Amino acid sequence: MTRRPRLLTTAAAGVTAVLLLAGCGSNDDTKQNDKIPGAETAPTKSSSPTPTEPTSPDRPKITFPSDAKNVFEDTATGDATKDAVLADNALSVNSVDEAIFEGSTGTEALGFYNSGKALSSSITYVKGYIDDSDTWIGTTRYFDRKVSLSGANGAYVTYCSDESKSFIKNKKTGKVDRSPATADAYVLYHTKLTKNAEGVWQTTDIVSNRGDKACQP
Repeated sequence: MTRRPRLLTTAAAGVTAVLLLAGCGSNDDTKQNDKIPGAETAPTKSSSPTPTEPTSPDRPKITFPSDAKNVFEDTATGDATKDAVLADNALSVNSVDEAIFEGSTGTEALGFYNSGKALSSSITYVKGYIDDSDTWIGTTRYFDRKVSLSGANGAYVTYCSDESKSFIKNKKTGKVDRSPATADAYVLYHTKLTKNAEGVWQTTDIVSNRGDKACQP
């Protein structure tokens, strides 16, 4: 099946270029900064249905229905700051899906892990599901996640998603769209994150390219 694009924008290509250039010019000296996600496999990979949430009691709990799951690879880099960025990146993704499952753009986690342009585009994305009475089931895999740091409070994360095993379900009819997966089931994301005063790495900007060759199997 083909899910909706995560970001609706008229200038996605331009924004992507800005995010890529900013990431390459960051303080991170890794040689992988200028490489396209999907071009090679990261040396260390781990998978888990849900990343371990930080222990702060102020962080909202995110819940999924039993028939839906996000799996995140590349959760550990060996660098504590980068790992924190990747953890909050995953929670940002989960917060958007939770809003879809709840049928509401007013969930606590959505505004906790997203702000600025990323929050407004995520609200638009969620509303698309709500307006059509849709949700999704199955498993979505996130892989080739790579992070670069920009100063003490900035970061960029690029990653791919595999939606070939997740399916749109209409809440009213219960019908599930199990159309065969196409290239559009694979999406490349470029995101910008900013660490706020509470220490949360919020996603502040995001662009996506559905069907990108860098994410194809």
